[in-house]
Amino acid sequence: MISHKQYLIFIFLLPILFFNSISARELKSGSEYLTPATREMQNDDFANPGMTAVEEGRVEFHRAGVNDKTCATCHGENGSKFNLKKIASYPIYNKEYEKPFTLQEQVNFCGEEYLDNVPYVYDCTDLVEIEAFVRYLARGEKVNVDITGPLKPFYEKGKKLYNTRFGQMNMACAVCHDQFAGQRLRGQVLSQGHSNGFPLYRLGSGKMTSLHGRLEECFRSFRAEPFDKGSDELINLELYLHSRGNGLSIETPAVRY
Repeated sequence: MISHKQYLIFIFLLPILFFNSISARELKSGSEYLTPATREMQNDDFANPGMTAVEEGRVEFHRAGVNDKTCATCHGENGSKFNLKKIASYPIYNKEYEKPFTLQEQVNFCGEEYLDNVPYVYDCTDLVEIEAFVRYLARGEKVNVDITGPLKPFYEKGKKLYNTRFGQMNMACAVCHDQFAGQRLRGQVLSQGHSNGFPLYRLGSGKMTSLHGRLEECFRSFRAEPFDKGSDELINLELYLHSRGNGLSIETPAVRY
């Protein structure tokens, strides 16, 4: 027999519990929250403003390193030898470093190991453009991050961060993207916060934005000190976000508001 107070609490929480159960079953890419015109822009390579970054990434992909080799030396002209399903599985576990490796970290590792290059600064323009080019090649592949093995503890740290409240506004990622996905925040519809379109072009800022760049913007929006791009915290959060969207198609370069 439940008390009157317990009953009222249950009735109050019921819409949230119901909404979260729906969200858990129905993954929706951010593109589903776009207007038809913006979705059409994203799907048209001639209209998509993010394609400029993809083409710049293609140039960097073929740029000679210190030893005159290029990324194409191993991965083929225009990435023709890439395993596209593997691209869709990043972040992956790196046994040598005993940690998750994002795609940007893998590019830097390959640059040092095989091209004798000095590593890019994490999330710099050139590195984001290479990431955009590589993910663009895998567009349409299903995100499939395996967190059942050694990545599990890093996934749990990312999940905890996703649900932790920060800043003067006492907000967590989950508040917007789990509890209130599909509802409006001023003129914008809140998405489920999936990462399958990154790097993406933001119409609001008029620029290409990486996942870590967007996370930084989010932290600042609820008046919290952001973690550094490439930090363990954001890499763990990236791992959680990508795995949270397992099954969604890669849309890079997505177009968002």
